[in-house]
Amino acid sequence: MESSDPIQAQAVDTMPAAIRIDPKDQIAIALRALEAGEAIAVAGRSLCMAQAVERGHKIALTDIAKGDQVRRYGWPIGTATQAIAAGMHVHGHNLRTNLKAEEPYSYSGGQAACEPRESRWTFEGYRRADGSVGTRNQIWVIPTVGCVARTADRIAAKAARRHGGQIDDVLAFPHPLGCSQLGDDLDRTARILASLACNPNAGGVLLIGLGCEENQLDALLERLPPERRERIASVGAQMSDDEYEAAAKAIEALVEIAAQDRRETVGIGALRLGLKCGGSDGFSGLTANPLIGRAADVVTKAGGQAILTEIPEMFGAERILMARSADELVFDALVAMINRFKRYFIDHGEPISENPSPGNIAGGITTLEEKSLGAVQKGGHATVTDVLAYGDRLRRPGLTLLEAPGNDAVSTTALAAAGATLTLFSTGRGTPLGSPVPTMKLATNHDLARRKPGWIDFDAGLVLDEGLDAATDALMERICAIASGHPARNEVNGERDIAIWKRGVTL
Repeated sequence: MESSDPIQAQAVDTMPAAIRIDPKDQIAIALRALEAGEAIAVAGRSLCMAQAVERGHKIALTDIAKGDQVRRYGWPIGTATQAIAAGMHVHGHNLRTNLKAEEPYSYSGGQAACEPRESRWTFEGYRRADGSVGTRNQIWVIPTVGCVARTADRIAAKAARRHGGQIDDVLAFPHPLGCSQLGDDLDRTARILASLACNPNAGGVLLIGLGCEENQLDALLERLPPERRERIASVGAQMSDDEYEAAAKAIEALVEIAAQDRRETVGIGALRLGLKCGGSDGFSGLTANPLIGRAADVVTKAGGQAILTEIPEMFGAERILMARSADELVFDALVAMINRFKRYFIDHGEPISENPSPGNIAGGITTLEEKSLGAVQKGGHATVTDVLAYGDRLRRPGLTLLEAPGNDAVSTTALAAAGATLTLFSTGRGTPLGSPVPTMKLATNHDLARRKPGWIDFDAGLVLDEGLDAATDALMERICAIASGHPARNEVNGERDIAIWKRGVTL
């Protein structure tokens, strides 16, 4: 999907009032608030505004009949529920979703992955025993169960004060789960925690258990690969006379090992890039998401890994990703994951189109197809080389699709557990949320970047000012700086939480 090219062409000294993304689109996106009766030039024509339209919202470029398919990005985003005259506002009052339940999909051949090629982009990272490269060298304290979540917090805070300067930080990741769970639900919790413990940004990990929980410490340790064990310690609170003293000694031993690690220059192909959006608006698919897609392409073309998740926000755009599957096995896995997620909604009595959020709608996004077509641009044009279940870890270079919901906290945690060492997070409305790894926030528009400098790492409004090429270079410089140790805003603000996707009963 080459939706970025029209945006590139719009990078001119005088910003237009609106932009059409694809020649097949009957709608344009307002780049500023437009008044009723205002005459604007868009897509090579003059248009008189029939209604006032807010920035980021859609305008009909031509008359659209009731029942017509309405296109954005060159793809249908819904059906007109009434006649819409040129110059009118297009939104939920006159546009509805086309999404259906599980669908059949046909494989029509794969997309070959390009051979890795040398890139000029590098960063200073920590090389690990398994060949991965971390962007941080931290000690992570992970509780097996919510009963010792606050214990983990206190252990990490004390250790951070004691060992400051020897490593990058000591962090705790409390959560409320690990007990009163059964079967697959318990297994998924254990799997996500074990995968987090394998993230390359953790130079060492302390697992702190209670003792009587379902998520038993010994079983969790068995999930960890042998090459990781040297950097894993564990403490059982019920079995220790003083769990704080035991934890302090364990962390001291981990710090002694991790403190020997040094940053070294590595190619951008060593980066594991998480791709995420949240608080999207009408500009997300115009600026920040295509820009993130450019960064994903830079990383994957150099032999690196990018991870795209938020499966419900692929509904309506899934065929674009399916067409880029490396082979039929990857295609079949993607089809199964999409239909499984649709069934998850249906089994809970919910329509699969129960999205966008109120904030998305206020920002100009009408249907889930529209949101999805903008969201999948974060994957750039890379070949889809793998499909992972929730809690699984990265296996192959290229673009990986990861099973997780759209919820920001749950999906950013899943990205870190899969192995992301830095996550790019686009937002049009703004959010302070962060994950265990540096979580770079890209504002879709200048206004958000100006209003919330404490949240935002990069202003992707630059795309409309200077074009995608210039914006890509600027973003890559920022990515390399943060991957090399410069703190992201979520790190400065202490926003580094986890959330686990719970799908089963609670005892």
